[in-house]
Amino acid sequence: MALVDPIDRLMRAAIISDEEFVTSLNDLLRHDLRISVRELSEKSGIAQSSLYKILHGKRSPNLSTLRSIVRALRQFYHVGAEDFIGLIAARPVLESVEERVAEIDGHRMRVREYPVHTMEDAIVAAVRAEREGAIAIVCAPIVSSIIEQLVHVPVATIIPRESVQRAIELAARKAWL
Repeated sequence: MALVDPIDRLMRAAIISDEEFVTSLNDLLRHDLRISVRELSEKSGIAQSSLYKILHGKRSPNLSTLRSIVRALRQFYHVGAEDFIGLIAARPVLESVEERVAEIDGHRMRVREYPVHTMEDAIVAAVRAEREGAIAIVCAPIVSSIIEQLVHVPVATIIPRESVQRAIELAARKAWL
C-alpha cells in the first residue's frame, strides 16, 4: 500500500464531504503534525474561532479558507531548509515520543514522524523522508538494513532495550496463567 501525502488526503476528504474533511483535518493536526489550533491559526491567518467552528462541524470552509489551511499545513511539512530527522515507526511508538525537537550538541533538530503499519510502508516512508529533505532516518531494526540500501542519508536503528525486557516478562506471565 503506497502512503498518501496527508495534505493530499485532506484535500480529497474536502471533496467527499464536510464530515470527511473535519475528520481528516483533526487527524492531521493531532497525529501527523501534532500542532494546536492556535498554531494553525497563526500560520493560516484564520481566526481560531473560525477554525474551531470548522473542526466541530458548525461551519463549512469556503474555498479561500480551505486554500489558507492547505497553504499553512504545507508550511508545517516543509519548513524551508530546516534540517530534520525522519522517524519511521508504528503509531504506538510515535505516540511515546514526547519531543518533536531534539537538542543535539547545541543544535536544535526537528523530528518529523512517518507513521507506518507494514514493512512496505516503512520502505516507502524512508524514500519519501529522503525526498522531503531528511538529513537522517531512524527506524526499526527489521527494516533498517533494507532502508540503508535505498537511501543516501544515514540510518539509525531503534534498539528498544527496556521494552523488549518488559515484553518478555509480559509473555512469561501470560504463559504461566
